[in-house]
Amino acid sequence: MNINRIKNVVLPFVICFLIAMALYPDSTLDPEVYSTDGLQLDYNISKDLAKTSEADNAKQNIFTPHLGKSFEGFKEALAFKESRGNYFTVNTLGYLGKYQFGTETLKLIGIYSPNQFLYDPELQEKAFFANVERNKWILRKDIKRYVGKQIGGVTVTESGILAAAHLAGPGSVKKFLRSRGGNNSSDAYGSTVKHYMKKFSGYDTSIVTPNKKARVSP
Repeated sequence: MNINRIKNVVLPFVICFLIAMALYPDSTLDPEVYSTDGLQLDYNISKDLAKTSEADNAKQNIFTPHLGKSFEGFKEALAFKESRGNYFTVNTLGYLGKYQFGTETLKLIGIYSPNQFLYDPELQEKAFFANVERNKWILRKDIKRYVGKQIGGVTVTESGILAAAHLAGPGSVKKFLRSRGGNNSSDAYGSTVKHYMKKFSGYDTSIVTPNKKARVSP
């Protein structure tokens, strides 16, 4: 028989057999008989593919929003100082929520239910913005007069003024500025107007429009 004919007949059977073995392995094979002992198995990839820095891993696995000196940065920094950003906290003096509002201040902006306020984060955000608008209206002349000047060793900025007003009220800020830093009010925990004015300086609060009648509707 011609060898070429034998190849043409046998080769297809061999190929079919190998395919069948790959697709349908013998389930009776004993895995204990097979071992990789003594074999040099190298699963390493190239250094170029494997090379990733810790910084790259951090970028991929950690999302850290950078608010910078934006208004969002301002209110979140102030909230962290006030309550660690906790909407549902009440301090020992009864100040409420993320921004630690007193009940009298809430009444000024149209909120008369402290309990509802405490459990409504959206309402707290609205209250913060309305209060900043109101304070900016009350302090509009002082902002114009003192921003950029040194008072009590602190460079006065609009955001610093608004933060201090949140702490101690706009009247205390007026006294601090007009006394050239001599009248430096503090809250019950010892935080002063001067400290807030310095700590929260330089944020962009231009988004806030002075509003004498700023109110919130629950």
